[in-house]
Amino acid sequence: MTNISIEAPDIIRGQPYPGAPDNWKRFFTFSTDHKVIGIQYIVTSFVFFLVGGLFAMIMRGELITPEADLVDRTVYNALFTMHGSIMLFFWTFPVLVGLGNYLVPLMIGARDMAFPRLNAVSFWMIPIAGVLMLSSFLIPGGPSQSGWWAYPPVSLQNPTGNLLNGQVLWILSVAISGVSSIMGAVNFVTTIFRMRTPGMTWFRMPAFVWAVLGAQLIQLYGLPSLTGGAIMLLLDLTAGTSFFAPERGGNPILYQHFFWFYSHPAVYVMVLPAFGIFSEVLPVHARKPLFGYRVIAASSIVITIISSTVWVHHMFASATPPWMRMFFMVTTMLVAIPSGIKVFGWVATVWGGKIRFTTPMLFALGGISNWLFAGITGIFLGSVPIDLHVHNTYFVVGHFHYVLYGAIVMGIYAGIYHWFPKMTGRMYYEGLGKLHFALTYIGTALIFLPMHPLGLMGMPRRVASYDPEFAYWNVVASIGGFLLGLSTLPFILNMVSAWIRGDKVGNNPWRAYGLEWLTSSPPSVENYEETPIVISGPYGYGRNEPLVENIPNPNLTDFPESLTQQKTS
Repeated sequence: MTNISIEAPDIIRGQPYPGAPDNWKRFFTFSTDHKVIGIQYIVTSFVFFLVGGLFAMIMRGELITPEADLVDRTVYNALFTMHGSIMLFFWTFPVLVGLGNYLVPLMIGARDMAFPRLNAVSFWMIPIAGVLMLSSFLIPGGPSQSGWWAYPPVSLQNPTGNLLNGQVLWILSVAISGVSSIMGAVNFVTTIFRMRTPGMTWFRMPAFVWAVLGAQLIQLYGLPSLTGGAIMLLLDLTAGTSFFAPERGGNPILYQHFFWFYSHPAVYVMVLPAFGIFSEVLPVHARKPLFGYRVIAASSIVITIISSTVWVHHMFASATPPWMRMFFMVTTMLVAIPSGIKVFGWVATVWGGKIRFTTPMLFALGGISNWLFAGITGIFLGSVPIDLHVHNTYFVVGHFHYVLYGAIVMGIYAGIYHWFPKMTGRMYYEGLGKLHFALTYIGTALIFLPMHPLGLMGMPRRVASYDPEFAYWNVVASIGGFLLGLSTLPFILNMVSAWIRGDKVGNNPWRAYGLEWLTSSPPSVENYEETPIVISGPYGYGRNEPLVENIPNPNLTDFPESLTQQKTS
């Protein structure tokens, strides 16, 4: 592998070159290094996460009493819209793209992504789109009434031809975000197909790479639908077209098909990488091979295929014909099979293992338990009679947030803690990590579990005031929301402090088996001093077989001495 050239003046002055792992300035440049771009994604999306979380806490403060006595109802609706939009488009999607950006080339032995400049452009579109999104909250005519899904005709109420209004900025933001994601998907799929190191066959790829591949294939076939729908909606608003305007012969139901054809598979765009993280964390911290690796890997692609046939279950109450309801009810329940296969494989992986309850292991186990509950309620919602009964109630909100926060965000945290030593060369503080987990897991249960009985009782979502009979569960949920807000403090303190002054660790502090752990921590610019040649599968714990033939392999029998004092199952 060719080493990157370093200009002589930089060497003489002793200054690190622009892409060096010890040069913090690289995070503020138009870098084409996939590792820098990955961390740029992660940090930028976390800033948006804090903003979206602040909006959520204001809403929970409003809902702690039945009366609308904290913010104006219009402001509440705007907070609702912005919370959902930011958390989806500028937190969950980008942070998972960031983890994929950092890890996929390392895991398959590549020097970088297939299209480094396109990769950088994809990232820098995100802060631009994010600023537009936040601006839509401040400018008159914003998307306060239309929700994060922007259904017409509500989203078409702004004056036609007025370019400077919030709804237009919101649509532009979503469209730019969509283009960024499409470019990223092209990059990921090309990288995985064309840039695997010698010996890295399909079934020698880590499960995380399989999961990212499935998620990005969904982006390729589904995202053009949402992006096209957003552009058509923008034309209706600004150019006088009538794609979705019913008073001019348009069909608003068509927009719902455009929106949900992508926006339900988008759940799997987010959850598949989280599944991949679970599949990487459990074997390391249980010291066992991933049970049923090939089936778990293949199930990611099965989910990718089936997820393209489930979107109409969001439209059971939208004048959907009975035959269509039955078809999509079946396909919705069918997608639970490959998900169940994954859960079975994860349980079998930890069964009888030498479990260390490290922070990433706790977040992985907590995320899996939350996903199990979310999956069960998802089966309920896939049933037409139950879905019609709880449609537009807090039951749907509770289910959705158990998926998004309970499973996906906890998977994100598991991944960040697990690969933090690889990214920084330093170890996080275990005590702060476990405090973060406890606050997050308890807060998740307190805020989202009460939403299920609220929905069954009939409380509609998106309301600032409600009947006093719903007060008890709303108080509990608000306490959970404040606890979740509090949980981010130990995480921020842990990450910042550990990155600056945490204990330095070796290249592979977990003694993990993955290819990414066979290079330095943090990795050099081109990842590997020489091209690794893979000779075995990705999960060799307990077999003591080498992973590659030309790079020294670690002792995989147990954790290093510094971690052996942690509690074992």
